[in-house]
Amino acid sequence: MNPTHTPFLLRRELQHRLDTLARAHRVPGAQLVVDTGSEIVAVHTGTADVATGTPFTADTAVPLGSLTKPCTAALVLLLADDGDLDLDDPVAEYLPELRDVPEVTIRQLLSHTGGLPTGPDSDAARRAGAAHYLSSVCTARDLLFAPGTDFSYSNAGYVAAGRLAETVTGMPWHEAVGALLLEPMGIMPAFLGTSAARPVATGHGFNNATGRTRPVQQDLAPLEAPAGALLASAIDLGILGRAVAGQSLCLPSAIVKHMRGAEPGAGPGALADGWGLGLALFRQGDQLWCGHDGNAQGTSCHLRVEPDSGVVVAFTGNAGAATALWQDLAEDLARIADVPVPAGMEPANAGVPVVLPECAGTYANGGMRYRVALQPGGPATLSIDGDLDLPLVCYPDLSCDLLDPATGRKQPGGRFHRDPATGVIDRVQISGRTARRIGLAEV
Repeated sequence: MNPTHTPFLLRRELQHRLDTLARAHRVPGAQLVVDTGSEIVAVHTGTADVATGTPFTADTAVPLGSLTKPCTAALVLLLADDGDLDLDDPVAEYLPELRDVPEVTIRQLLSHTGGLPTGPDSDAARRAGAAHYLSSVCTARDLLFAPGTDFSYSNAGYVAAGRLAETVTGMPWHEAVGALLLEPMGIMPAFLGTSAARPVATGHGFNNATGRTRPVQQDLAPLEAPAGALLASAIDLGILGRAVAGQSLCLPSAIVKHMRGAEPGAGPGALADGWGLGLALFRQGDQLWCGHDGNAQGTSCHLRVEPDSGVVVAFTGNAGAATALWQDLAEDLARIADVPVPAGMEPANAGVPVVLPECAGTYANGGMRYRVALQPGGPATLSIDGDLDLPLVCYPDLSCDLLDPATGRKQPGGRFHRDPATGVIDRVQISGRTARRIGLAEV
């Protein structure tokens, strides 16, 4: 902690910055926890639901989205630590619905290195049972790469991980993660689609036409719960972060080592510098942080842990614009609290942009289609399932950035991959998801 700040002064300044940034970004409510290793400062601001005026409190639970995944990973690791399964077992030994991809292991599910597609959207998932969902998504035909050789962020992989936990424990995922992980850590379980015995925040979106902020509905399908259904406060995330830092008996050291250890195949990309089992890895100078980000409908939540010092930073916000708030807040934390927390990855900016005619084509991740097209006299463009045409800035090392057409700012994009045998570009990874090049006949 900055030696010029007492805990009282640090809390006051963090409260001021959170209040100010929430107003500037039109975020109704937010929470921030900073655990410096010697002091814990928790602040919150605003409204949990603009329709009702319910205040945001320290205990208000926020839809975490993908920040649920570290808890599902920890649950599976607890089962492995008890000897109920082995991380290098093929998942198909437990889940026959994955028999078409018998080489995919439990470890690869948790590190997103199994080559599985991301899975269909929640509307499609809502119409399927879990077994049918997995057997239709996790197929040899749709495998993106040989398991263990690359990275592709996959919700379907975490649906499978949750179903694995249900199979081994005989309990629904909600009950298993609550009883075996959350409650022992002192976190009151709360989930989308179930009644909660604590205040819950609503997600919000900003309507540009009316200039007003409005509540939005969550649409996660029940079977997707292990990938994104958890509700929690920043204080809860701080508890999880301390456990990941090795400061809780609820997560034995072997589990923490798996979560924080870099997995082969999960190399640097647009989401993180590497991945463990359930956690992303971020380099900030000489320090290696771990954590995860999560976005539900109209929420943005973030966890960062620096294990060597024990520093933990947790943030929740109940609007999509809270992602930008978090990025500004992360910059402030370096100055205010001497905590240089990595908010996320930076754009590649890998030298002088180049035109890569050979990158043009159609790429597939399950049912999703990524189309890269060349524009006369301009950069390549990217469309996903036919939506938009985002400028794509390519570099000689095959990395790329996305260009926001409204602001002209670069955002982390990803990377093209060459087949090592032929030298032909055969895959692209965009925002953490890999897509495999397909022929026109398959489009």
